[in-house]
Amino acid sequence: MNTRMRCAGLAGVASVLVVSLSACGGVLPGGDSDTSTAVRKGNDVKIGLLLPEKEAARYEKFDYPIIKRQIAKLTDGEGQLVYANAGQDAELQNQQVAQMIAKKVDTLIVDAVDAKVIAASVQKAKDAGIHVIAYDRLAQGPVDAYVGFDNGLVGQTQGKELVQALGDKATKDSKIVMINGSPTDPNAADFKEAARAELADAVTIAKSYDTVAWKPQNAKANMEQAIAALGASNIAGVYSANDGMAAGVVAALKEAGITKMPPITGQDAELAAVQRILTGDQYMSVYKPYPQEAATAAEMAVRVSQGRTIEFEALAMGRTDSPTTKQVRTASVSVVALTRDNIKQTVVKDGIFKVKEICTTKYAQACAEAGLK
Repeated sequence: MNTRMRCAGLAGVASVLVVSLSACGGVLPGGDSDTSTAVRKGNDVKIGLLLPEKEAARYEKFDYPIIKRQIAKLTDGEGQLVYANAGQDAELQNQQVAQMIAKKVDTLIVDAVDAKVIAASVQKAKDAGIHVIAYDRLAQGPVDAYVGFDNGLVGQTQGKELVQALGDKATKDSKIVMINGSPTDPNAADFKEAARAELADAVTIAKSYDTVAWKPQNAKANMEQAIAALGASNIAGVYSANDGMAAGVVAALKEAGITKMPPITGQDAELAAVQRILTGDQYMSVYKPYPQEAATAAEMAVRVSQGRTIEFEALAMGRTDSPTTKQVRTASVSVVALTRDNIKQTVVKDGIFKVKEICTTKYAQACAEAGLK
């Protein structure tokens, strides 16, 4: 489990509770509910959404459109979504928060580029009477709630799967390279800590790198350093914190003359990663059900904007501590290890990708061998 996350509530269970609470009002998030307080707004809410970057395909393809659709659904099309993407620029994101304040949004959903740098902007938003929901990454500052995946479980899953993939090669003689996420992302630290706990007793972590901005090209450069230091053929496996960086890892190994890839992990279940898993270039990814995370954040934003605080609180029954704020209301979403064996039962079943998207001509044979049709 994420060491900062305790008693995390299940968003799916909370959604059931909402049906019976639709007439209730409330007080400020985090306080005791007061059913005598009137609902202060109807469907004419204005929600701001700030996403951090476009390197990971998920944000533009899944998170933004799902949140947009859910807000429209919950407000009968009357709610407004104001959206901006920071392109991995923390200072730009601070400017975007200021723009959201100027546009007088009721609630701001923010996935921070830099969790620490954004703290002052979160405070400004709160001072302006705006509710702030930290999304996917726990922003510092006085946020009202946090919606995210169980980060500890993500790293634990990656580490366990990598050891399992090594089989009888999982010994202290086996050298593992860790390609971790951005040092400005608090999630990356959680992933790394949990994965390292799984790997440390089974293998030797020969090299470990924090990757600036999660960029694949930076991951490739880090992997090239590891290859130069260890020798490509001496690397038994690679912990890559996400799929984009896994692509950089694979590129570096291929350029070093490796044709049969060692086990390589990932995260996000990107289309290219699913295809690499089919061909054996990547061993696994972590599938994070974005529809649930995004829909939960959208519903929380709408309900708290409307003043329907009991419903808001029911969606975030857990608590998480950040470096600046204790006991932040939390909705935690679980994750699944994605391997060659369960592509159909995960990303295809949930409508993330269609089989025809995955099984293009280049991957037709691999799909047939995996029974994906």
